[in-house]
Amino acid sequence: MKNVYPVFFTTTDTMILVEVPDLEILTEGTDMANAIEMARDAIELKCVSMKDDNTEIPLPSDIRSLDVNHGTFTEEGNTIISFVDIDFGEYRRKIDTKTVRRNVTLPSWLNYEAEHAKINVSRVLQDALMKVLNVQRSPYS
Repeated sequence: MKNVYPVFFTTTDTMILVEVPDLEILTEGTDMANAIEMARDAIELKCVSMKDDNTEIPLPSDIRSLDVNHGTFTEEGNTIISFVDIDFGEYRRKIDTKTVRRNVTLPSWLNYEAEHAKINVSRVLQDALMKVLNVQRSPYS
């Protein structure tokens, strides 16, 4: 699932303070690019965790309903509101790199041919599933 969440970014003398009001997330970044990255990671992690716990994920607020003067870090510096895009599917692929064991049934003759050709059956199966599902291998796996 892809979405965008409104985020408060408060610039201080030394960092960017980040608040995601819809998800009660507070984090920080060294500069704006890092703050956006930290916000995205925190949003994706929280939402994936909520989904795994069967907890309802709040929908993003309408930006017009938010007021920077009511943010957690309002007194710390200059605050702006911007959007941060998230992609739960991509994030899950990035963090979930463990392997699972599956029992696959093959005709004996096909297994014999694969072994003699030194083919990694697990790799072929993974490649075929990714093609059928139209997904890409995670760059982190």
